[in-house]
Amino acid sequence: SKALQPPKVERKMPEILSIAEVDLLLCQPKTDTPKGIRDKAMLEMLYATGIRVSELIHLKTQDVNLMMGYITCRDEKERIVPFGGPAKKALEQYLGSARAVLMHGREDNVLFVNCSGGPMSRQGFWKVLKGYADDAGIKRDIAPHTLRHSFAVHMLQNGADIRSVQEMLGHSDISTTQVYLGMNMNKMRDVYMKT
Repeated sequence: SKALQPPKVERKMPEILSIAEVDLLLCQPKTDTPKGIRDKAMLEMLYATGIRVSELIHLKTQDVNLMMGYITCRDEKERIVPFGGPAKKALEQYLGSARAVLMHGREDNVLFVNCSGGPMSRQGFWKVLKGYADDAGIKRDIAPHTLRHSFAVHMLQNGADIRSVQEMLGHSDISTTQVYLGMNMNKMRDVYMKT
């Protein structure tokens, strides 16, 4: 009977920020406090690498190669993800001073810590992200994965090869990555129609 049918689950297209919105978001943290320096490094890393929030908060200090500019993600299967200059600078600043202050003398090799020196939680990061999105006046429905989705679409818009985006995102199946190609085309069509 109709009463027993499960509700249809609509796969909503994830929210994507424009490059201007990402820039606005990334410049919100004030880097004159250890917390601001940490927040800037977390946001820059997320956008530069497209890693999941769960991967970000589980990174260890030894997973970062600052000299060569890459991180090692050990989620399902190990993968190496490169990052560029802005993320490197933000990480150097965080590791250079802010992290030690936030650690309060505690010993731990987790990369990103909360204000009492413990590992950062998903909820903790979500509050941080939401706060900066509000500060930036971004009215969209931002989720922890928003920067990951935006990273993927922006990479493809800039001519990155879908296989390399798949590798960076850690998708085992290319069809998962291909969703972003569709979004990319829709976005381009919108821009074209507006001009």
